[in-house]
Amino acid sequence: MGRMTYTVDPGLYAMGAPDENSPVLVTANYKLSFDRLRAAWQHRNAWILVLDTKGINVWCAAGKNTFGTNELVSRIQSSGLAKIVSHRKIILPQLAAPGVAAHKVKRACGFTVIYGPVEAHDLPAFMDNGMKATGQMRTKYFPMSERAVLIPMEFIPAAKWMAVLMLVFFLLGGVGFSGTWWADVRIHGTFAALMLAGGLVAGSVLTPLLLPRIPGRAFAAKGAIAGLLTSCAIAAALAPALYHPGFWAEAAGMALSATAAASYIGMNFTGASTYTSLSGVRREMRTAVPAIIGAAVLGLVLWGAARFMV
Repeated sequence: MGRMTYTVDPGLYAMGAPDENSPVLVTANYKLSFDRLRAAWQHRNAWILVLDTKGINVWCAAGKNTFGTNELVSRIQSSGLAKIVSHRKIILPQLAAPGVAAHKVKRACGFTVIYGPVEAHDLPAFMDNGMKATGQMRTKYFPMSERAVLIPMEFIPAAKWMAVLMLVFFLLGGVGFSGTWWADVRIHGTFAALMLAGGLVAGSVLTPLLLPRIPGRAFAAKGAIAGLLTSCAIAAALAPALYHPGFWAEAAGMALSATAAASYIGMNFTGASTYTSLSGVRREMRTAVPAIIGAAVLGLVLWGAARFMV
């Protein structure tokens, strides 16, 4: 709640009782980033230089260039940092590197950029090791626990529009089949809603949890695979109770629609993963978005055609 405005004021902060020899740590003004840095550096003295990243975390801000060379140089100069510390070294998070040209910072204000570890909790060990990072400090891991944390970020927004779609498909399930409207709603409408719910779970839950296990590199493809398998499982489980001459067209239509939804939702995780780059995301979207739209349209056609096969 309120995460888009969860910020601290940019500027220079003192942690503990820093002096002219204390290290200068640089971070974003997204408050969670700021708080994680402070928590990792507790019981030590330091200057913390907070950049104006518009409330965006370090890695995303570096990609958007709000955690960039110009903002860093401007903040160093406006804070009067050169008058506060006797050294000329600033420590940046490693994930800030895409947005900062260290040689330009050195030329503009005389400060040398040193990239610290990926994770803030490694900072004390990094400093104690003479500001030298180990291979483990330079590696960003993305274990299941971190992937699971992302699930609500995608599930909740997707569930809002998916709930509307499920209601629409539930009601439309009563149109055109052989029984009465309410009888068809209970059978065909419920089936359609369950298939869409499966697409939601496949895209927002199964895709991040099983990310390394699902074949392929494209997130849209991973979401599609999870969605297709989930749809097939639901259709197979309900086939004996729902079977009619047009069932396979109905099942295929809803499977395509649910798979398209799962693929779209799964593609959203590209911005949260260490697996992709900005160019890779753009390339994936150019291919995936038309395919998702095509699958959804074909699914609707098959779902509608099933009514004429009853």
